[in-house]
Parts: sequence; structure tokens; C-alpha cells
Amino acid sequence: MSKSKTIVLIHGNFVNDNTWTEWKKYYEQKGYKVYTPANPGHDGAPSDLRAKVHPSLIETGFIDIVNNISTLINTLPEKPLVIGHSMAGMAVLKLIELGKAIAGVTIDGAPPKNVFPPFQTLKTVLPAFGFFSSKKYFMGSREWYDYAFFNTITDSEKRNAFEKFAVPESYKVSRELVLNSFSNIDFKKAHEPILFIGGGSDNIFPPNLTETIARKYRNSTGRVDLKIFEGKSHFICGEPGWETVADYILNWYEAL
Repeated sequence: MSKSKTIVLIHGNFVNDNTWTEWKKYYEQKGYKVYTPANPGHDGAPSDLRAKVHPSLIETGFIDIVNNISTLINTLPEKPLVIGHSMAGMAVLKLIELGKAIAGVTIDGAPPKNVFPPFQTLKTVLPAFGFFSSKKYFMGSREWYDYAFFNTITDSEKRNAFEKFAVPESYKVSRELVLNSFSNIDFKKAHEPILFIGGGSDNIFPPNLTETIARKYRNSTGRVDLKIFEGKSHFICGEPGWETVADYILNWYEAL
């Protein structure tokens, strides 16, 4: 396949594009043009967003996020490699299905609507749906982030990561992922190559879920690869050693 030199990095829920700052520099040093768009309602400094929620946040759903990335891709001179973390891993699967990317990588990715998640996932992310809350959006506590995201790093690293990355999240994103038919994936449709990456110690989307989603493509027309990084949390893109993950992705892509 002819290789695109363009990469789009898509951030997941509960954080924003700041999580990709180091990846952007890293890949640009390797000769790629890298885009790290903020999802709608997520642009700004995380500390500012925690102090005053973005006015567009509560209106933002999963469909808006996919459409926002599609609009960006339509302006690019070539189809990019798309890499998404968490919720955005599912966005990558949708963008691949829509023919928007030359290849896709889903890291600790959320399941499509037509893949039922394990109990551990439901238990961890249930507050992010807001079904039993009077609040208009979700803002995870330090304790929630420490368990859900940062469970493999030290206490001081957890504190710093929360201050640096944690942001409020729209209930509508999670609700559309599980309730809207847009969030189904046609696993039998021909598609460009997809790499699934999971963290062996991920408390939101455990590795068995990543393996389950990847297996759904077994009868598809298209390449699907899988790599589990043992000991990595949901914060796989930010915890120490993230470069190993970034290198694995680029080596996979350049070998296609």
C-alpha cells in the first residue's frame, strides 16, 4: 500500500487533546504531519475546563465527534493514519468503516454498540452515563481517575496526571455509544488495516474486551492485528514507556 505521511490522533473521553502533545512531537520528529484536534466542547486548558465547563460540552455526542474528525480529514491532501484512544478507538473503527482512513489504530478502545462489554467496564463507566445524576455533565473525582485511568503509576504521578489532563465529559457521548445505531459496526465489511492495542492492566476496557472486539472482524475482508501490552493501564498513552507503544504502532504501519 502507498503510505500516507499524515496522522490524526483522536483523544478519548475524560481528557482532551493535551494528552497527545508528546506523541505529536515524537511523530513529527519522524517525518509525519500530525493533527491532534480537540473534540467538540473539549478545547482549552484542562484546569480552565474544570473551573468552568466548555459551553458546547453538554451538546456533544459521539456522532458529533466522528463528524468533526471526518470534516478535518476531508480537508487533508491524503487519507491519514488515524489513531484513537478509549472512546476514540471506537471512533477509529467508525472512520475506517466510512472509508476515511488509510489505516486505523484503536488503543484501549471502547466497544461498538453491538459488542456487549464485561461487568468490569460497566461498573467503572456507569457514572459517565449520568442516568442517575442531576448534574448536566460528568466530572470524575480524583479517586475515580486513580482507579480508572492511573492505576499503574505512583501517587505523585497520579496527582500530576489529574491536574494536567482531567476534564469534564458529556453524558451524551457515552449514551450515544450504547444507545444509537450509528455506534454499530459492520464487522463483515471490507476495510483498511486495523491494529488493536490493549493495556493488560486497563480497568475501563480490559484486554479481554479488546480481544473480543478484534475477533469480531475474523470473517471480514481486511487485515486485523492485535497487541496487548502487559502492565499498561488505561493511561497507556501517557504513563512512562508510552514511546514503546508509539514505536510499535509506527513499525506496524510502516510494514504494511
